[in-house]
Amino acid sequence: MKIKIENARVVDPANNVDQMTDLYIADGMIVSLGTGPEGFSADKVIDGKDQIVCPGLVDMRARLREPGFEYKATIASETQAAAASGITTLCSPPDTIPVIDTPAVVELIRHRASAAGFAKIVVVGALTKNLAAKKISEMYALKNAGCVGVGNALKPVADGLLMRRAMEYAASHDLTVFLYAEDAFLRGDGCAHEGQMSVRLGLSGIPEIAETVAVSRELALIELTGVRAHFYGLSTAVSARMIKRAQLEGLPVTADVAISHLYMADIDIGEFDTFYNVRPPFRSQRDREGLRAAVSEHTITAICSDHQPHEEDAKLGTFSDAEPGISCLETLLPLVLRLVDDKLVSLSEAIASITHKPADILGINAGTLGIGEAADVCIFHPQNDWRVTKEKMWSEGKNTPYIGWEFSAKVSYTLLDGRIVYQDRL
Repeated sequence: MKIKIENARVVDPANNVDQMTDLYIADGMIVSLGTGPEGFSADKVIDGKDQIVCPGLVDMRARLREPGFEYKATIASETQAAAASGITTLCSPPDTIPVIDTPAVVELIRHRASAAGFAKIVVVGALTKNLAAKKISEMYALKNAGCVGVGNALKPVADGLLMRRAMEYAASHDLTVFLYAEDAFLRGDGCAHEGQMSVRLGLSGIPEIAETVAVSRELALIELTGVRAHFYGLSTAVSARMIKRAQLEGLPVTADVAISHLYMADIDIGEFDTFYNVRPPFRSQRDREGLRAAVSEHTITAICSDHQPHEEDAKLGTFSDAEPGISCLETLLPLVLRLVDDKLVSLSEAIASITHKPADILGINAGTLGIGEAADVCIFHPQNDWRVTKEKMWSEGKNTPYIGWEFSAKVSYTLLDGRIVYQDRL
């Protein structure tokens, strides 16, 4: 299908584009911006008046629950939710069942994503076999299978020597290591940020140093091995400052933050609201402001949903027993755009943080509307008010603290390789 998107504001940070113009699509690719190619005749014209056209969003971390946890959600259900949210590429961590430590599992996920047809999925392979932190995985085979990097998901590698060898192995194959920085011994059995709120509620606390000590060790190993590394899910202001200092010293490190950590703090737990049970935990208001500053200063260059859909029972019971995580695909774009309203970043910077910046970290061709690139496109109306309700959520997981929140940005179309995979009919 040949598609013309007209009268829209096209924002493509990767190519420094922000202008009122027309976009032309043919054979699943972007073929022109501004003036149509000679002889171009559109099969469909989309009127983009009062709307913004940007690259399809790239979500650096989203658990789709398949394979292994289909009772929570599936690749089909969550990629459909992604399409309704303007997301065209998702990155899955390796903690599925079976773990993504063989090419066969990579191919399984790729096949099911292709069959669903709503979004593209890339995967991070396991750093250690079965994520057990005992033996290094077959990284070379995982790279050849298409993994964008390797990591150990939420299971820290306590053995410093093993981590050093894993980083050296990854560096020898030009693989990015994805790091969740947490000292398991300092974390203990904590379930909330260690501070006044956890003390008042009688919850076991997770101290900031559980993260900062781990960040310090990993930075030392990165300097030693020269591996390219990405820290995901930072939660403390001190960690952000450590990453900034490492970047200034020339270490090949990047970092992301989950969108909810830019809005929530431990005080929001209130009366043991399990929807606020996340990992890493929501920390102090000072930490939240420090993370927001790190985004503004471009220390943290990518923002992700950290989508974790759960069945209803997973959030019942006590705060400490509830499974951590938020269903957040459908609120990623509007929450990021609120950072623009807060004057934390410009519109171009906000869109960059969920398009070409995460794509650059993942090393994939995505997040751009460049000529000849895949026509993965998000069209949204910046002033179309809507309210989050469980009934209207596309994700199988309804575990979100954003129920009842009102947003002004709403996706109207999502295109994947030039196909319309979502159209708002309301």
